[in-house]
Amino acid sequence: MTGRAAQKAESIELVVLDVDGVMTDGTLLYGGPDDPEIKAFNIKDGLGIKLLQQCSIQVAIITGRASPAVERRAQELGITTLIQSREDKGKALEELLSALQLPASASAYMGDDLPDLGALQLAGLATCPSNAADAVKACADWVAPTPGGHGAVRALCDFILQAQGHIPDLYDSFR
Repeated sequence: MTGRAAQKAESIELVVLDVDGVMTDGTLLYGGPDDPEIKAFNIKDGLGIKLLQQCSIQVAIITGRASPAVERRAQELGITTLIQSREDKGKALEELLSALQLPASASAYMGDDLPDLGALQLAGLATCPSNAADAVKACADWVAPTPGGHGAVRALCDFILQAQGHIPDLYDSFR
């Protein structure tokens, strides 16, 4: 599975992420009227996303919920394509690929639960965190070694960057 997944990762130009259960651990904390939801994001995932962008790989978010916290995180990371309140994630990914004029084979999608199956089946590289639903794992080309919200996105970023040969130069830039 990993050899085939690495081969698919070589041609990825767009990484699309779900939020709850992927960029977060799926826990929802409700606050007051000005901040109705609090979400915890992993800082290492954020650096992985920035490394993808540094290598001209686009990053987008498709999520079934709408949240000001997600808007803020996307803005902090320079993610300009944020699609919220979309339960039909496969259709949303199809529309995004059409708008970007990219073939499905140039996209990677990371999701964790049943609403992600349509997007996972469409994407060129279907991925998920280690704690994804069994049906999602069965559909995935690659499963992260960590759960959602705990570095799964970073692991995906590193996997793609390694497959494309970017890791040595990126790591050297931090020395």
